[in-house]
Amino acid sequence: MPEIDRRKARQRRHKHVRKHVSGVPKRPRLSVFRSLRHIYAQVIDDTKGRTLASASTVDTEIVKKLKGLSKIEQASVVGKALAERALSQGIKRVAFDRGGFKYHGRVKALAEAAREGGLEF
Repeated sequence: MPEIDRRKARQRRHKHVRKHVSGVPKRPRLSVFRSLRHIYAQVIDDTKGRTLASASTVDTEIVKKLKGLSKIEQASVVGKALAERALSQGIKRVAFDRGGFKYHGRVKALAEAAREGGLEF
């Protein structure tokens, strides 16, 4: 029985998601990447290939707020920070791109926090 490469399987799922989700100036894409230790989120305009807003657990502003929090709570902090940054750029509506990850745990926490922060998707 062949062994499953988790990274390749996620990349394959991400390709399927990206066939349907793309960021346009009117509704940019909110892309999420989750590593074992950190979580990263970006709001991207795919027509220009530009990142409009971003937040992650490695941002110096956010790192100060993460002391003693679980990874799910950290993802919520990142989601709220991303929503604030996107709203300051005038971005209210986004298309959510979960990046081939299941919509649960940290990815779900980030998405719900971004919604609470004022983003619509």
